[in-house]
Amino acid sequence: MERTEQDSSALPRHIGWFTASCVLVSNVVGSGIFTTTGFMARDLGRPGLILSIWFVGALIALAGALSYSELGAALPVAGGEYAYLRRAYGPFVGFLSGWTSFTIGFSAAIAAGAVSFAAYLLQLFPLDDEGGMWSTAIALALLWSVTGFHLAGVGAGGVLQRTLTVLKVGAILALIAAGLIVGNGDWAHLRLTDAHPAPGIGPYIVSLIFALYAYSGWNAAAYLAGEITDPARTIPRTMIGGTLFVALLYLVLNGFYFYALPVTELAKPPLLPVADKVARALLGLEAGRFVTAMLCLSIAGAVSAMVWAGPRVYYAMAQDGLIPSLFAKTPGMERTPINAILLQSLWASVLILSGSFERLVIYSGTVLMIFSALAVGAVPVLRRQEPNLPRPFRTPLYPFVPGFYIVVATVIVGSALYERPVEGGLGIATVLAGTPLYILWRRLSGVRNF
Repeated sequence: MERTEQDSSALPRHIGWFTASCVLVSNVVGSGIFTTTGFMARDLGRPGLILSIWFVGALIALAGALSYSELGAALPVAGGEYAYLRRAYGPFVGFLSGWTSFTIGFSAAIAAGAVSFAAYLLQLFPLDDEGGMWSTAIALALLWSVTGFHLAGVGAGGVLQRTLTVLKVGAILALIAAGLIVGNGDWAHLRLTDAHPAPGIGPYIVSLIFALYAYSGWNAAAYLAGEITDPARTIPRTMIGGTLFVALLYLVLNGFYFYALPVTELAKPPLLPVADKVARALLGLEAGRFVTAMLCLSIAGAVSAMVWAGPRVYYAMAQDGLIPSLFAKTPGMERTPINAILLQSLWASVLILSGSFERLVIYSGTVLMIFSALAVGAVPVLRRQEPNLPRPFRTPLYPFVPGFYIVVATVIVGSALYERPVEGGLGIATVLAGTPLYILWRRLSGVRNF
């Protein structure tokens, strides 16, 4: 049975464009933008090349957002790319997408974010953490505090998400403003390069992967499509507008980095704390504490967005009969998918306690890029299979825009598998591990036409 907008409305439509945009912005702006430019500075050594990386990454994210906007407006149901893949390629591919979202896409990313939050918080409030007890406790406390808000419903979760996003963006803008007004940077740094020869295509692609990691999450609003008001207008507005806002923020922030320090300084170890280096250079040693607090806030917002978005995939899968119907239940006045939320947070807790999420995070990018490319490919597939499907928004410059995204994704996945075959192979193995579960559940449920 195919779900429609009407029979998926067990989740009430209470999410407006601003809240949906906050979910998208928070999901994208995590720690990546504050950490990855140092690696680019080391590998590329040229501010112009680095800024071009962030611009190309924005174009790729925008191509994906334009394509997802057509799919989201045509199929405004919960689940995001799971729903699109199931519709275009059948339930097996849809199930593997949902399985990947559970094991890698959301749960592992939530666990990694929570542990990163704990690490930064312990920099602000140093404690004797031999054995990692405090780190684990703080990570779990963040996860379950956020989970509590989202279990309470869209109202409470929306307040939390809007607050965290506004504070996060406000802190970034405050840092930039303070650095420009008080700091002693120099725009001439943009013209300085290191003494090494121009890098080849290999380092450029690796740097692009870093940028795409920082842009990942531009599709967050698609997972909430079943709860968004006036989805035909709101989904494209949120996806496209939110992606453009993040792209502008990233370009401004990277320009600010080069205003503060020349590329040779950004490339010196330690590479990771780029924002911290910049703040200390412009505003003094104490500014580093502000950046650390900003990182905590940013990561908390990203964790909240994922805790909200991910369970909508498992809810949709349960509605379609691909996992037990228990996870489609929405008890209470708020009609929130409580069991799906608990499922994800429990698994994320296991990953936090075991530490096994680290390898998942390393190879997750390759797998998630594969599924996002398949989802973008659903645009031409559904245009051919269902030409009469109402499409309130149509991807502009079709078929160039989805084609561009698919080609770039193919190149990146191929490069990743070539350069890191172990991680790439493990990622694909994780996806395929969902196959016996799909077959087992199909047999147990007695359904033969999946």
